[in-house]
Amino acid sequence: MNLFMRLKYGKKKTLTFSYDDGKSTDKKLVKIFDRYGLKGTFNINSGRLWEDETAESEKTNDVMRVSEAKELFKNSVHEVACHGVSHSCLEYLRKYDIVKELINDRHGLEKMFGGIIRGMAYPFGNYSEKIVSAAREADILYSRTCQSTEYFDIPSDFLKFHPTCHHNYPKLMNLAEKFVNNTPAWGICWLFSVWGHSAEFEDKNNWNVIEDFAKYISCKDDIWYATNIEVFEYLSAFYSLVSSADNCTVYNPSGIDVWFEANEKVYKICPGEIISI
Repeated sequence: MNLFMRLKYGKKKTLTFSYDDGKSTDKKLVKIFDRYGLKGTFNINSGRLWEDETAESEKTNDVMRVSEAKELFKNSVHEVACHGVSHSCLEYLRKYDIVKELINDRHGLEKMFGGIIRGMAYPFGNYSEKIVSAAREADILYSRTCQSTEYFDIPSDFLKFHPTCHHNYPKLMNLAEKFVNNTPAWGICWLFSVWGHSAEFEDKNNWNVIEDFAKYISCKDDIWYATNIEVFEYLSAFYSLVSSADNCTVYNPSGIDVWFEANEKVYKICPGEIISI
């Protein structure tokens, strides 16, 4: 008998979003996500947010002010994650400076928003073994790339978290229909991850792309809507389950509820609980 993965609430499908750079257009995107009950991860360069006293005439881009970002994300359902304190191309830095970029970004974001920041998206989508190693040293748990898979596979290495697709992918709605209308094969779970920059909707005047997608894919009973870190933490909890040799006794050492399937039955196991199958 094997223990097969189920996602939160016993579901087999999860949807997550990842948006970069902390632009003012994030405010409109968050409103759309909130309207449809979706959750997003917003990857911010803490060193590039404008200080509140900066005059409008001095601003050279559409990055949010610190107060705007706090109002938008603090105590919200959405996740704030790292994107490098200065949005430098990490491949051209020494490993020491890459670690500093990430640690300083974590520190800046944690001061602004509270909590513990442990997620990331690679600036420019650029990553290598040197960068991945530096992210690990900065205590980053996952980091999203820009390398779309066009599939719903769960990453084997979350420090190389390849998303399903960018929101401008021409077949975005085809993927959405496949995700909504089909059920993963027995013993398999699906992860649909969409990424982008909210400013692109403004630049291309195509906010309808995300609005139509959100409207279509929301409010589905068999989909868990989650942030990137929620997905990572849940999967970590599932993989941390401890069992007897015959899998008939299962212990959950994590701090969150976990669901799994065994003998065609779905089980929920609470933190610290031991159950017999």
